[in-house]
Amino acid sequence: MLSYTPPLKDMRFVLERVLDAPEALAGMPAYAEVDADLMRQVCEEAGRFAAGVLFPLNAAGDREGCRYERGAVRTPAGYADAYRQFVDAGWPALACAPEHGGQGLPQVLNCVLNEMTSAANHGWSMYPGLAHGAYACLARYGSAALKERYLPKIVSGEWLATMCLTEAQAGSDLGLLRTRATPIGDAADGAYAITGGKIFISGGEQDMSANIVHLVLARLPDAPPGSKGVSLFLVPKWLPDGARNAVHCTGIEHKMGIRGSATCAMEFEGATGWLVGEPHRGLAAMFVMMNAARLQVGAQGLGIAETAWQNAQAYALERVQSKAAGRPESRRGEAADPIAMHAPVQRLLMTQRAWVEGGRMLAYWTALALDGAERHPDRAVRDELHGQVELITPVVKAMLTAQGYEGASQALQVFGGHGYISETGIEQYVRDARVTMIYEGTNEIQAVDLLLRKVLADGGARLEGLLARVLSTAEAECDGEDDGAHGALAPHARALCALVRRLRGAVRAIARAAEGQAALPHRVAPETLRLVGHCALAWLWLRAARAAIEAREEDPAFHDAKRATASYYFTYVLPEVEQLFGVVDGCLNQAPEDAVCFSV
Repeated sequence: MLSYTPPLKDMRFVLERVLDAPEALAGMPAYAEVDADLMRQVCEEAGRFAAGVLFPLNAAGDREGCRYERGAVRTPAGYADAYRQFVDAGWPALACAPEHGGQGLPQVLNCVLNEMTSAANHGWSMYPGLAHGAYACLARYGSAALKERYLPKIVSGEWLATMCLTEAQAGSDLGLLRTRATPIGDAADGAYAITGGKIFISGGEQDMSANIVHLVLARLPDAPPGSKGVSLFLVPKWLPDGARNAVHCTGIEHKMGIRGSATCAMEFEGATGWLVGEPHRGLAAMFVMMNAARLQVGAQGLGIAETAWQNAQAYALERVQSKAAGRPESRRGEAADPIAMHAPVQRLLMTQRAWVEGGRMLAYWTALALDGAERHPDRAVRDELHGQVELITPVVKAMLTAQGYEGASQALQVFGGHGYISETGIEQYVRDARVTMIYEGTNEIQAVDLLLRKVLADGGARLEGLLARVLSTAEAECDGEDDGAHGALAPHARALCALVRRLRGAVRAIARAAEGQAALPHRVAPETLRLVGHCALAWLWLRAARAAIEAREEDPAFHDAKRATASYYFTYVLPEVEQLFGVVDGCLNQAPEDAVCFSV
């Protein structure tokens, strides 16, 4: 039987030892009272809710799924009650501003919460998942009237939100969407009639909240063609006067995974909505919500990988199967060992662990940078951190979701044939994880976004800002080669220095080649994203290893294991960069006419 234990000790290590989050937050007046004790308390309470309330509903919710009944959607048994507990405990308001009824706590704690709810019950977590992004979008772009009416309800959790982008003919290319917005009268209050159909709308209809706030992309009558003609509208399920709006769910999808989450087809039949932001600038407003969602989806991948790894490790310690190579016979003459003693299984488990613990550092570092980008008192620091968040967001989304799926698959491999059957439960994590690589922008789109829009577009300035920080840490470790325990990290530091310098050269070469081959950056974007990701992960693992050395006496077993996992990452995981550079170098050295592998 599967279980989930919130990894509180590792969370504390990352927040307090690796990132020094309490000190970083103390430098921001908005978070001056957020100390280590408060952070621990929030993590512990979130862990209790996730493990005690959400996890017991996970497998049953997957089996039951959602039901569509004449326009209404019934969520699995227990989901609505769990959401009421979530609201009563104040979790929706965690990282929202006090002026809107929020608790004003940092985004990094919201990231911790998102990881644990996703780890415990990915399907359920989809319902409140978009609310914070909707809040951020309205807080920035909504009119005063919209903010006053809708933000307090979203912050309290009384109302949930959706993001209505996709249409049957317009998936990732939002410039193709056809939903129309027509002014109602003179539209003095910004009211429009919204007409069109949307698909793949998570939580488009449900029985958990009193109202649903749909944020909908549509075209005004005078809209220019393409994505520059898209506007954003707020369309509530229930209108301010209590009347039912003309928006309806016409069906739900039957899916591979996250079956407890209602994925809806929505029809807007002249539904009343209000403009959010400027006309024809809807994508700018929507991307505030989408970027928040991408960070959350990264946390989903992390959470799924954590639970899958926990259960794979527990199973491997119990499952006895043959004698492990190099293991002596016991005095009782047992002819078999737990499979956790077998080197191939150890590789599976340690690879998962290195990615889970490394991914946690990457996700929390990004969230902490987001706190600084929003709240640091120094404008120059805010601008720098904003650039870092923009740069790393596609990396977090793509790499952590890819590993969520791969990690769940590796966990199933540990279970063997018992993992492939439904009764064990681990196969659900493989099915649930797969969608994270698709929604909120496929991982291929994330790679193109990173290389073309975040790296090449600014001449590599944001990337150089990150690489300079990474190189500073690595060079400091290299200098400590003869400094006792710290010197043991010097080989890892040298490998990281070489990676940074090689990546700099590769990016410059890509930029030069792109001047004559517009398609080339698209071809090497996936490899570039993973190379940037490994730079960040190796940097954080180096910092973690140093922190483990410095704190060893407090908990020798835990910190020795942390150092061992860091060494495993550098020895077994980081060498992936050689294959990635091989692809990049091969493409750079290939004549355009020889690119036969891209012939269709």
